[in-house]
Parts: sequence; structure tokens; C-alpha cells
Amino acid sequence: MDNAEKLIKEALFEARPYVEYYDRLEGLVRSLWRKSGNMQDFLRLLNEELKRAEEPFKTDIRIFLQKFEAL
Repeated sequence: MDNAEKLIKEALFEARPYVEYYDRLEGLVRSLWRKSGNMQDFLRLLNEELKRAEEPFKTDIRIFLQKFEAL
């Protein structure tokens, strides 16, 4: 597991108590990470998904991003 994967795992752990659809969020995050392969593409894909998402899942993505960027 590389550093980025550790950060993703830790951000998911930190966000878990605050998100409504954790399983859906975890699936999305892991899927986007596999597609991207690097941090810059991952964040771009996640922000694109954020623009398309509807509430309340949009808030879950925002919470994950906040936790991720704080690490």
C-alpha cells in the first residue's frame, strides 16, 4: 500500500461517522483511485463526481474531501 492509498484509507475512516452513505462513498473513492493512478487525477475525478452528485451524497463527498485535504 503506497502513501496515497494510506491517506485515502485514513480519510475514509475519519469521514465515516459523518457521512450518510459510507459504503457508496467508499466504493466511489476506491473506484476513482483505481481509474486515476495518481493523486492529481484522483482529485480531478472526485471533483467532477462532486459536480454531478445530488444531495445528500454530495455532502458525503465534500466531507471526504475535507478529511482527505486535512491529512
